[in-house]
Amino acid sequence: MNAVSLVNWSPLWALMLLGAVLAVGPLAWVGWRQRHASSTQRLRALTLLTLFLTFDLVLFGAFTRLTDSGLGCPDWPGCYGQAHPVAAQADIQAAQTAMPTGPVTHRKAWVEMIHRYLATSVGALIVVLTVASWRLHRRLRRTPAASQHGEPYPHPLWPTLTLVWVCLQGAFGALTVTMKLFPLIVTLHLLGGLALLALLMVQVVGYQPRAAPPVLPRWRWALRGVAALVVLQIALGGWVSTNYAVLVCSDFPQCQGRWWPLMDGAQGFTLWRSLGLTAEGAHLSLEALTAIHYAHRLVAYAALLALAALAWRLHRAALLPGVVRALAGLALWQLLTGLSNVLLGWPLLGAVAHTGGAAGLVLALTWALCVTGPRAGARVLFPQPFATGPSA
Repeated sequence: MNAVSLVNWSPLWALMLLGAVLAVGPLAWVGWRQRHASSTQRLRALTLLTLFLTFDLVLFGAFTRLTDSGLGCPDWPGCYGQAHPVAAQADIQAAQTAMPTGPVTHRKAWVEMIHRYLATSVGALIVVLTVASWRLHRRLRRTPAASQHGEPYPHPLWPTLTLVWVCLQGAFGALTVTMKLFPLIVTLHLLGGLALLALLMVQVVGYQPRAAPPVLPRWRWALRGVAALVVLQIALGGWVSTNYAVLVCSDFPQCQGRWWPLMDGAQGFTLWRSLGLTAEGAHLSLEALTAIHYAHRLVAYAALLALAALAWRLHRAALLPGVVRALAGLALWQLLTGLSNVLLGWPLLGAVAHTGGAAGLVLALTWALCVTGPRAGARVLFPQPFATGPSA
């Protein structure tokens, strides 16, 4: 593996072509289902489908990480300089023979490359969204009457920003491989995937022809505060997972039989260091791993309480009933899947489900923040404010 060039651009065009081919299926499905719809409705359907596939991509990324397949192909963007593991079979077999339980096996190579194929296809869909959004925007701007009385749509700068962001995600995916699962890079890659979901959700809301419910400023601040706490908790969860600190506490509610176990937060939360090592190159101590795990657990208590309080207050005020149900259900989901990770020895299904719950919380809170935004902000973010519907 040491002789493998970490970056080999040879299969890039083949991978891009494969991603484009995979994107044809969703595009054809939307085109057929929406063949009698307007351009705006077709774009909305494509945005929804891209959001769904991106959610699946985030889950598959978690599956790739949790099955230790992140280095299933030790180079990028292909596998031993090839576009698929079949062509790299001899190299994979040699690496697997040398280290049967190592990072490179046939199974892990396929998991890693399927993740890259899916990411490329999502990127292709976002390219189509960007081009189609700008074309729609320019056409409507040439016909002011249609723009004023037509269906609402998000400004094309949103899909453009999403395209830039997905390219940045690709760069972090490359760094994940070339920097050998560097914990900070892997955690940022996870957060970037969730930010991609949030960007797509903003665009989905932009197509909604419904009025925003009357929400006082204090509710907006409450939503922002809970969202910030949830993002912090997700970042800590990613730090736990990428440092393999889940099983350092296998009991609950105590940790290692103590309410306050021995911890080394300075070592555990040194961000710039390699996997399993301190900044000085020594092995990470048990106390450092314990600090990583227990910090996530403590902030989880605060996040669950904040979500429960927000859902209860919104319910009492008869505001955003869909958000109330989503937040309550997802908070319970995260509690149960988080407990399963600790008490059942980090089962794969529970760990992937925990990531899915975090992604669901990001989507629910993004939707709530968008639909309760002020009209003035909507005029900036959306050419046709999503708070006004089409004319009768």
